[in-house]
Amino acid sequence: MPVQSKTLTIESNSKSIYAIMHAPDDTEKHPAVICSHGFNGSGDDFTADCLFDAQRGFVALSYDFSGGSARSRSRGKSTDMTLFTEKEDLQAVFAFVQSMDSVLPGSIFLMGASQGGMVTALCAEELQGAIKGVTLYFPAFCIPDDWRKKLPDTDSIPDKLNFWGLDLGKDFFVSIHDFYTFDSIGGYEGNVLIIHGDKDPVVPLSYSQEAQKLYKHAELEVLPGEGHGFSPAGGEKARALVADFMQAQLHK
Repeated sequence: MPVQSKTLTIESNSKSIYAIMHAPDDTEKHPAVICSHGFNGSGDDFTADCLFDAQRGFVALSYDFSGGSARSRSRGKSTDMTLFTEKEDLQAVFAFVQSMDSVLPGSIFLMGASQGGMVTALCAEELQGAIKGVTLYFPAFCIPDDWRKKLPDTDSIPDKLNFWGLDLGKDFFVSIHDFYTFDSIGGYEGNVLIIHGDKDPVVPLSYSQEAQKLYKHAELEVLPGEGHGFSPAGGEKARALVADFMQAQLHK
């Protein structure tokens, strides 16, 4: 199927969110999938996934979180970014995609990787029946726990801290200090597909196993030998699993 690709700017409050859309090159309405990148990543991280989905009849859109990366093309400072500002970004992108003439009403999927997976899960709690399903790659449900261990006392949190090449502001850490992931997800009643490698050194597989128990309708696919970020073979397998999952939801 011929695919068209273009960049978009999504305006939300004082933000300008940079997005990349890959879609069938026709005038028909199609289901859509919104892809949210991980910590210090970008929408380009989902190029292969978006092209794969677009060739199978989806409007596939990825984007840069505001302040979510040292190379983000969206407006916003990394020192202002938190999990909750990223959730607001995703909500704005969802509203934009929902309004697109080329998108089939009631057929939007959310997809996220790592921190973007955590944000996607949080957003799904509020969107509920407005989305068709959720897919998560190695979702970083461990983020609040990890930072509570590293920074147990909020009074000692610096105004700025560089982590993995990205400057984070104090709000990032304070906002999740008393936030517990598994008290805040699991209420989404649609179908969820989680894909996680069993050799992930960043997010223990146990977090996805716990999440699977919380959701009413969740499937966990464990990829042997895969880490935090999939190998070419792992990525190919994951894309096929996601495509099968989304097609199955559309035919229910």
